[in-house]
Amino acid sequence: MKEQNSIPTGKVQRASKFIKTGARIGGNYVKHYTRQLFDEGADKAILHEDNAKDIYESLSHLKGGALKVAQMMSLDQGILPAAYQQQFTQAQYSAPPLSFPLVSKTFQNLLGKGPFDLFDSFTKNAVNAASIGQVHQAILDGKKLAVKIQYPGVAESLKSDLKMVKPVAKLLFNISEADMDYYMTEVQEKLLEETDYELEVKRSLEISKACANLQNIVFPKYYPELSSRRIITMDWMEGYHLNEFLLTNPSQKVRDKIGQALWDFYDFQVHILKTVHADAHPGNYIFRKDGTIAIIDFGCVKVIPMDFYHNYFRIHDRSFAMDPIKFDKWLYELSFLNKEDTPQQKQLFKGLFQEMIDLLGKPFHSDEFDFGDDAFFKKIYDLGQRISTSKEVKKSNAARGARDGLYINRTYFGLFHILNGLKARVYTKSNTFALAS
Repeated sequence: MKEQNSIPTGKVQRASKFIKTGARIGGNYVKHYTRQLFDEGADKAILHEDNAKDIYESLSHLKGGALKVAQMMSLDQGILPAAYQQQFTQAQYSAPPLSFPLVSKTFQNLLGKGPFDLFDSFTKNAVNAASIGQVHQAILDGKKLAVKIQYPGVAESLKSDLKMVKPVAKLLFNISEADMDYYMTEVQEKLLEETDYELEVKRSLEISKACANLQNIVFPKYYPELSSRRIITMDWMEGYHLNEFLLTNPSQKVRDKIGQALWDFYDFQVHILKTVHADAHPGNYIFRKDGTIAIIDFGCVKVIPMDFYHNYFRIHDRSFAMDPIKFDKWLYELSFLNKEDTPQQKQLFKGLFQEMIDLLGKPFHSDEFDFGDDAFFKKIYDLGQRISTSKEVKKSNAARGARDGLYINRTYFGLFHILNGLKARVYTKSNTFALAS
């Protein structure tokens, strides 16, 4: 993949890139409407593909918060057309990397020495490049290390990036201005935390220590003396990313073993720690043939407020949703319904959320669940499509759902997505939930 020798860091430079991308998207729409003049049956598949390529090309060049939003959107199956999902998934693994001179300059500025002065060997080319940083492999005293370097200007440009990407995200998600403003505060807060590598090392050490007794979950050792606010050095974890791992044709036993380990990892964090690794995309894990899985990134961590926790996880109790009075009260407490809703809106959203809870709650309402059931995920996709294209839903100019639920919902959605990729059969009855209640 072609390397970048520079990243636009100034507001004017970055805004100019967004404006050019907007012009290209506008041109794509003109071409689409022209095609419709000659073929009334022309669908939007070509339009989506052209837009997805143009948007990803722009965001991958800018990197930072804008590209991170694309990465987040790639996990939201059922909300984005397939063309966007396919393009944005690249942000999980293979964004264009920075050239070595920029990497070396980052080391000099933050650690006072170049990488060849700190390590016995250091790969000039990145072995992995994502939205906020890229990874190089190093060796020190015979130990293989992974060194993550943050792209220049990411933290400084984050707030302005999110302002510029908001109209694009609003268009792609088909959500109201109120929804976008309501949730963007939470997104901005979490993305700013992800740019603080010293905080990431601290959280990595804390959570890996707390989860040390969980079976088949492994964590790298971190090296604070070789880390800084923009550099993290940790053990190199051997294994595969998810797509590579699946190509090795692992047995069902190994798939189930890894799936169970992931489920137990999140179950323990949510119900015991009340602090959760909240970026469940495949690029944050290393899958191994022996049925273990390594957790390699704690940049995004959500601390779950106790009042929200006790409200939100009533979803585990099937009898609760069957009590209309309690269920209505719960919908208001978690902002799924608002006092300003008309009777028609209340009926619409109550029905949608009841359907959503019944569907997404299925893994929690049985002792064991087969995440290889593609029919289950098709129902999720179909429901997402129905909600995102509903004219009645769009007319409601009010945010739905508690802000604290944004990253919890995405965490479980990402977890489900990975377990589906593994086709894992998982024992889902939560023992830790019983302990925490």
